[in-house]
Amino acid sequence: MFEEFKQILVEKLEIDGDLIKPDSSLVNDLGINSIELADLIFVFEDKYNIEIDDDDIQRFITVGDVVSYLENILNK
Repeated sequence: MFEEFKQILVEKLEIDGDLIKPDSSLVNDLGINSIELADLIFVFEDKYNIEIDDDDIQRFITVGDVVSYLENILNK
C-alpha cells in the first residue's frame, strides 16, 4: 500500500518520490495542503469504493498514517 500511495503522490501532486517515506509529514515535509489531501482521499475512495470519514482525515499527519488507515479499512 505504501508504494501505491507513493506513486499517487508522485503522479497527482508531482512530489519527488525520494522525499516520500512512511514517516514523512504530509504538510511539513511534502507540502500537501488540505485541498490536495482531499483530492488524494477522493482518489482512494473512488479506487476502492470506500468512504473515509472527515474525522479520520484529521488524524492523517504522516504518509504512514494514511497507509495504515487504508490497510486497516481494506482488510476488514
